[in-house]
Amino acid sequence: MSKLTLGSYPHMLGFEQLERLLERSAKSGNEGYPPYNIEQTSDFSYRITLAVAGFAEQDLAITVEDRQLVIRGRQGEDSDGRVFLHRGIAARQFQRMFVLADGVDVGEAVMENGLLHVDLTRSRPETVVQTINIKKG
Repeated sequence: MSKLTLGSYPHMLGFEQLERLLERSAKSGNEGYPPYNIEQTSDFSYRITLAVAGFAEQDLAITVEDRQLVIRGRQGEDSDGRVFLHRGIAARQFQRMFVLADGVDVGEAVMENGLLHVDLTRSRPETVVQTINIKKG
């Protein structure tokens, strides 16, 4: 079975980057922690919400690296001498990545009731009509 690529379609020029983007997003991991929602809040804005109960603001880092939104969480060690008889609330680190399309910008991030909200906006596309002059050869 051969791999179907966008290069197989001669009328689709310049979409090689899209193919690399799809491969990169498939490799970004399908782990389930922490759970998250993605909602469209308007025609040109989105909100990613992660359930990060137990994490403080200083335990989280949000960066944009090569058109990828990366959200990392790492809790500090409990050093106050507590002894757990049962520890069902995991204090594990995580990394979630979301591939951003060109024109999508990260806005503000808000922590509320154990949920981290990250707002994204997409710039409005411009309608461009370009006339190409034909020269004599």
